[in-house]
Amino acid sequence: MSAYVQEIGALTMRWVRRLSREKFSLVFTLVQPMLFWLIFFGNLFQRTADAQVVQAPNYISFLVAGVVVMTVLNNGLAGGVDLLFDKENGFLERLLSTPIHRTSVVLSRFLFVMTITCLQILVILGVAALFGVRPATGFLGVAVILFIGMLFGVGLTAISMAIAFSVKSHGDFFSALGFLSLPLIFLSSALVPLAAMPAWMSMLARFNPMTWAIDAIRPLILSGWAEALPRLGMVVAIMVVFDAFCLYGSARAFRRTIG
Repeated sequence: MSAYVQEIGALTMRWVRRLSREKFSLVFTLVQPMLFWLIFFGNLFQRTADAQVVQAPNYISFLVAGVVVMTVLNNGLAGGVDLLFDKENGFLERLLSTPIHRTSVVLSRFLFVMTITCLQILVILGVAALFGVRPATGFLGVAVILFIGMLFGVGLTAISMAIAFSVKSHGDFFSALGFLSLPLIFLSSALVPLAAMPAWMSMLARFNPMTWAIDAIRPLILSGWAEALPRLGMVVAIMVVFDAFCLYGSARAFRRTIG
């Protein structure tokens, strides 16, 4: 077990060192969701959003939960790209020929992606506080937000790695990424509440796990525990089922790749 943990730690540090050498990428990774979605998009639509429709003091308050989950979505779906590059340049094949547990490659990537995602969520919540948006559930609520984000992110990262193991080139990977991400964002309650959507979009959004994650996080920010607690049990159950399906598909794709 100690050797297995050491393998995961060493491979995780490989991803960390790779990112640390790319200073611009590191800064952009942490700043991008907060800058473009929360500050630009939130302020752009601040005066056009009806507070009674979004059921929040203002549009930025409503948007914070959506930006948090969109960040999880984008990080999770992009989580397999480095494994794809390793596959293309032959490094993954050489790595798997060494006497290590093959699952340590996947687990190290999960750990790295979720750590970066949690840091981004904290940055988003910190910037939101500058706009007067502070979680009504306090520090414990922030911990629950991170927990829900990680649960959702596990399934998304599994999807990303399944695609990375299945496609032949990074062009195919990014095409699949674009095809998945935009419909998931717009068919969710990230930007507008379900009640404000056309009926057909609202119906589809209810089957989107992203909507469940957002609707669990938003009360933690806006309302408090009285409204948030009744949703948490159902959301955790849905996320666990979602993760199980995604991990099963990713494991099958991984086994096909390594033969």
